[in-house]
Amino acid sequence: MKIHKSAEDYLEMILRLHEEKGYVRSVDIASGLQVSKPSVSVAMKHLREDGYIAMDKDNYISLTDAGMEIAQRIYARHKALTEILIRIGVDPVTAQEDACRVEHDISGQTYDAIVRQLGKL
Repeated sequence: MKIHKSAEDYLEMILRLHEEKGYVRSVDIASGLQVSKPSVSVAMKHLREDGYIAMDKDNYISLTDAGMEIAQRIYARHKALTEILIRIGVDPVTAQEDACRVEHDISGQTYDAIVRQLGKL
């Protein structure tokens, strides 16, 4: 299942917002990702058409099983990469930013090695 980095960012943000607030609205996604509301509308349309999200009658957004699978994978990578970067001395803000860039492109083999090292630190 290959999707674009931006779609992964949106799915991850939906998961994070749902964990924080218990609900997700487009305006919250726009704020969280620092993008325009029209950009979110376009992205939500594509994610809905691709079967990754659903929207209820009040326009609250939820992840489908397929969307949840991707969001959880990316968010787990984000958290693990952030943690290891902080452990090796990177300041938390930079660690968050760098983890966000790396989480999409890192190979499964490298990610698995990082997770194994986390357990040893």
